Amino acid sequence: MANRILCISFSDISSDSRVKRQLRILADYGEVTTVSYGTRPDGSTEHLEIDESLASLPQTVGGVLRLATGRFPVDSLEAPAVRQAYALLKDAGRFDLVVANEARALPLAHRVARGTPVWGDMHEWAPEERAHVPIWRLLVKPYMTEVCDRFLPLTAAVTAVNSSIAALYEERFGCNVMVVRNAGPRQELVPSETNSHQIRLVHSGAAIPGRNLECMIDAVHLLDERFTLDLYLVGARDGGRYLRMLRRRAKGSERITFHAPVRPDSLPKVLNAYDVGVFSLPPRTKNHELMLPNKFFDYVQARIAIVFSPAVETSSLIEQYSLGVVAASHTTRALMEALSTLTIDQVRAFKASAHAAAEALSNQRDEQVCRRIVEALIAGGQPRQP
Repeated sequence: MANRILCISFSDISSDSRVKRQLRILADYGEVTTVSYGTRPDGSTEHLEIDESLASLPQTVGGVLRLATGRFPVDSLEAPAVRQAYALLKDAGRFDLVVANEARALPLAHRVARGTPVWGDMHEWAPEERAHVPIWRLLVKPYMTEVCDRFLPLTAAVTAVNSSIAALYEERFGCNVMVVRNAGPRQELVPSETNSHQIRLVHSGAAIPGRNLECMIDAVHLLDERFTLDLYLVGARDGGRYLRMLRRRAKGSERITFHAPVRPDSLPKVLNAYDVGVFSLPPRTKNHELMLPNKFFDYVQARIAIVFSPAVETSSLIEQYSLGVVAASHTTRALMEALSTLTIDQVRAFKASAHAAAEALSNQRDEQVCRRIVEALIAGGQPRQP
């Protein structure tokens, strides 16, 4: 009989690159039941869809009141999306492995596991997920911290996106953490030709408030006519308000173009037509400070240069592999100055470096870690550190 695997994610997996890659691996080991927002993703044998209007945190009136008084039991399933997910799963029977994506899924995962091993893919640093928002910092951060305190010691395998964040979990919660980066598969691409009179900037990702995407738009307004900026943005769950604001901010510039979002597996090929992948994010949270996002690896696989604001993990890789330039700070002017110094010869050299680094910065190593975890947990053992 095939293994039964449960994958929980409070995201739309079809547009969540990390969970999509995880799901492709899980599907090699059995029949996978997915629980998430959105329609059935590729690789799912059975899909249980959560109403996308439901919040995955306890944002009801009663939930907020109890968060405010510090009396919210972390093993309760009061968050609306979690409550619906449990209703969909309570008669689903026993699974051989349960995968919880992000800390908010841990209470549900352990409730339905019934002794089955749980793999907690924490992604980033859960206690400070949105700590730049005051109400989140005051009410939700203590709750997320308590979830980690309570459930990580019970979780058979824990993963995070990079070694800096893995170290935070180990130091704060005393659990062993393996690293699974946000890298995608190696793409069979070569650097595109670089126009001697134009530098084509590009950014891909989610149009989420707090991502500071306006910084790139403002920087291009300050740059000379050599520079263009193309944006491939996925709308956030804010009704598109932030994306509309960005469009208004770019209005009047013929050098800034907005495009429809592209499927994650097609993105590197689309980005390959450009010259420089760009991003600037002030370190308002620990996750911002330690970021190593999907887009970094997408830009490498696209064989384009990279210009980012300073951050521990991305700056180290940019310098190690000679992939581009790290701006002096997180300001619009610093980004503009970093871009304005680029020469065509430098851009060509950075694109060649991305081509040389494409194998090392692909998901080959990360996939091996995931397979080691799945095989060990299904067999009733413990995964070993690589």
